[in-house]
Parts: sequence; structure tokens; C-alpha cells
Amino acid sequence: MIYQPPAGARDLLPLEVSQKSWINDRLQLVFQQWGYQRIVTSTIEWLDTLTAGEAIERSKVIHLQNTTEGTLGLRPELTASIARAAMTKMADDPPIAKRICYRANVFRNPPAGYHGKQLEFFQAGVELLFAGGLLADAEVILLLADCLSAVGLSNWQFILGEASLTNSLIGSFPAEYGEKIRNCILSLDRVGIENLSLPPNLKEKALKLFDLRGDAKTVLQKVTALDLDKSAQEIVDNLKSLVDLLEKTASIPLILDLTLLETFKYYTGIVFQVIGFENTKPRIIGKGGRYDKLLGFYHPQGKTSPGVGFSFQIEDLYTCLLYCNALPTEIPPSDWLVIPTSSEADSAAFLYAQKLRNSVETVVASGEKKLVRVEIDLQRRSPELLREYAASNGIPNLVWIDADGNPIVESLSI
Repeated sequence: MIYQPPAGARDLLPLEVSQKSWINDRLQLVFQQWGYQRIVTSTIEWLDTLTAGEAIERSKVIHLQNTTEGTLGLRPELTASIARAAMTKMADDPPIAKRICYRANVFRNPPAGYHGKQLEFFQAGVELLFAGGLLADAEVILLLADCLSAVGLSNWQFILGEASLTNSLIGSFPAEYGEKIRNCILSLDRVGIENLSLPPNLKEKALKLFDLRGDAKTVLQKVTALDLDKSAQEIVDNLKSLVDLLEKTASIPLILDLTLLETFKYYTGIVFQVIGFENTKPRIIGKGGRYDKLLGFYHPQGKTSPGVGFSFQIEDLYTCLLYCNALPTEIPPSDWLVIPTSSEADSAAFLYAQKLRNSVETVVASGEKKLVRVEIDLQRRSPELLREYAASNGIPNLVWIDADGNPIVESLSI
């Protein structure tokens, strides 16, 4: 039998792990610079927790087992878990804004008929809880842009929608047509709208929804010209203010798309996608939005609180960064190879190696501390083989330790 991981799972080898750690480390540093604190939630949750308020479809959750208390499942994303933790363990009275960040694996059932499709994914993201309004929305978008700058991705697009506005526009149709129109918009199926048995005036109105995508100011002019109720007009005014604030604060390649809807149903305000490019092939590298009702499902008394956040899909971000050569191409080599010259020198070699590892130097420019990587020769190799090994692996320094613990340092020209 040839042992392989299960269908939909995969192993990551050291170089890929190192590159993805490079991405994650930079994202987490930016999160922390903006005042976000990392949380770690359980990989396993009750299925009822994950699907509270129908935020996540049960079919997307990988079920583990049934117990007398309920069904367990693997988390398909982090927002529900963080909302649960916040409302049961972190809620203030009155609440103040909480900035939470994370890096974690998530698991999702593939659609029916997609055997072997990837099941495990890696995400990094933030949740800004107990904060509503324009400034909170702007913060997460500007933070996202700062993250992409930190990892060196220059070619990307930001697609901004407004779930409550889009739902309001769809809700203006008679009930028997609304869900069909919603499904067509969700799948960007303009032909499907044209084929619906709608009265001509409603079909024309529905097709106009597909034109609400493009330059933000143009789209805002188009939607303002529609017959909006008071609440929808207020949403449009807030969108105008958000777009103006973003334009004055950062250079964000923004497309306003009022056809943008997500399969996760918990979004109540802005929704967005971040698009990167592998050559010319677009990839969704991140998603997010506002969810002002979700937290209420986890509060003991059902008290609602605002929230907004985003997550990066690390695999897709990694692929785009690979293509634009923004990632390190090698695993950082060891700095030292410590060599005991005899069995009597073994203990001294281990002690000397630990001394080197503890000799951390502060990098003045960044304030970070340099990691000192030290290997010990365990195989009693000849000096020639040791020099060859060090040269081929980029190790610049060898140190030979005798039985008395005396070191002889040899530096190679790498």
C-alpha cells in the first residue's frame, strides 16, 4: 500500500511552509501595529454554533460525530467562532471596540461531485467587534490595504458592495420574483434574468441591477437615480462618505459592485472581495464585510452588537505572490555548523551551540531580533564532507570543538 493523505488534504514541504510563514508573519505584524490582538479558538465547534442564524450552510461543515449534546463539526471559517468567544467571554457593559486577529486552518466540504477537492485551507484575518459606522468600515479596509503593501502585492483590485442595499433593491420586487432575481445576481447570470417570466417593466428594472458595477462615482450616480426608499438612500449616502474617505486616505484600486452577494448570509452592510492575479488569471485572495446581527445569536440574552472584519485566503495570496516574485525563494540557512572533534567533545559542542543560539543580536533599523540558527554535526563526517555540506547549504561558519571545549572558527566564502 502506498500511503498518501486523504483526498482533499495535502502536505506542505519546508520551502512552502517557510514562504507561507513569511506571509503570515508580515500580516500579523501589521495587525499588531493597528492594535489587533491575536485569538485562538477551537478547531472543533458544535454544529449549532457554526450554523447559528443560517450564517453558514450545514452542507459546508465537515461533521465529526454525534453526541448526546449535539453534533460536532470542524470550523469552515473563523468569524462564527470568534463571535461566540466574544459574546460569551469578552462582552463589556457598555461594550467598547475590540480588535481581534487570527491565523488558523479551516475546513470545508466541497460541493457534491467534487471528490478530491481541497478540504483544508489557511486563513489570516481580523474582526473589529462592538464598533459600527463609517470609521470602523474604513479602518478594516485601510488595514487590508496596508497588509497587501507589507507583503509586496502591487497588482490587486478591491471589489466593494453593500449587502443591505442590494437586498433592499431586490426586496423592491414582488416576493414571487425576488429569490429568483437574487439567485441570478449571486451567479452573475444576466441571461437568467432575461429568461425569467417577468413583466417588461420589472425585467428592465432587474437588468439595471447588473449595471451597478464599475467606477464608484458612476455607480453611485446610477443607483441614486433609482426609486429608493429612505433607508436605501441613507445607505447610499453612507457609501458616498466611505468612498470619499478612502480616496482621501489611501490609493485603493476600488470597484463598486452592488451585485456583490456572498453565500454566507450574515453580512448586513458593506461586503468586499480582494482580487489578486496569477499572470492574468484573477483569484479571490480575501473577503470580508459587516455583520451587525451575527453576534446577537451568541449573546446569552440575544443582545446584538456590530462587527466587521476580513480574512485572507493564504493559499491564493501565496500563489499570486509566487507569480510576482515577492516571496523568498530559499529557506533561511543555518548560521553555524558546530562540530565535535571527538566523542569526548560532544557535551562541549552542545554547550557551545546553545551559547551561539543565545547570542541574539538586535537589528537596529527595524528593532527586530535576529534569529541565530545553529546545527550540530551528528555523523562524525570528515572535514572535507563537512565543508562541502556547509557550502552547498549556505552555512557560512564552522566551529570545531575539542574535548576541552576550545573552539576553532572557520568562515567559508559563500
